Amino acid sequence: MNIHFITDSASDIVNPGREDLSVLPMTITFGEEEFLDGVSLTHREFFERLIECDDLPTTSQIAPYAFTQAIRTVTERGDIAIVITMSSRLSGTWQSACIAAEEFEERAFVVDSENVTVGERALVEYALRLKDAGKDAREIVDELNQAKKRIQLIALLDTLEYLKKGGRISKTAALAGSVLSIKPVIGIVDGEVAMLGKARGSKQGNNLLAEQIRRAGGIDFEKPFFLGYTGLSDALMQKYIKDSEALWIEHMGCVPAGCASGDGDPADDCARSLPIATVGGTIGTHVGPGGIAIAFFAPA
Repeated sequence: MNIHFITDSASDIVNPGREDLSVLPMTITFGEEEFLDGVSLTHREFFERLIECDDLPTTSQIAPYAFTQAIRTVTERGDIAIVITMSSRLSGTWQSACIAAEEFEERAFVVDSENVTVGERALVEYALRLKDAGKDAREIVDELNQAKKRIQLIALLDTLEYLKKGGRISKTAALAGSVLSIKPVIGIVDGEVAMLGKARGSKQGNNLLAEQIRRAGGIDFEKPFFLGYTGLSDALMQKYIKDSEALWIEHMGCVPAGCASGDGDPADDCARSLPIATVGGTIGTHVGPGGIAIAFFAPA
């Protein structure tokens, strides 16, 4: 039996590019207008609206019915569904998937990624690789539940404003952070958002990202990894790649197609071949524009 994967749009997979992967959209509401994340509202359109509005939009979890319909479509073909969701500690989406999967017994499996955005995306990509390597559904699920503990998601935010709007920090703390150019570094720890440190300015922020990568033991480049950014421009992401060029050039060896020519700056060539994703509304609502993130598997 063939295996089909289903994930939610919190993974920020916009164009799956494979017939064996489906992405169910979260709902994002601005005032009285509802949109489907990545379907009726692109990541760019989301941030255009976010920047202009005074009140934060709201996001809604995917209902069990949507998962039931998606799983039924898979099983009616005689295939098995593996559902990979955003962290159960950040949304009820995982619970919705579990409720739906109960109807299909051994024909549907649910994996809590314990992550979100590019961290969740890295696990989905790893699942696809396991399938391509010939693993069966049970082997894939077991491996995902072990390997997900090694995924590290680290992000540098450009502003505290949206954390303040969402009630995550006080107005006083946000004002002080703005005056001092404080940029928080956050991560996903045990499925929840955790503050890892604070930096004054983007340079110190990039250094703190590098320090967090070292603490994790480095990046396992044999596994999927992704860079992500929020907002309308990738300028801060490109600056981070340039500032940390030794990491990418050393481990990727300028082997990817974008680097093979040897023309120009090798860091620029590698930047063009790195897996960079835009971050959509599910996380963008809470962190705002100008954030950058990296998700990777730490070495075993």
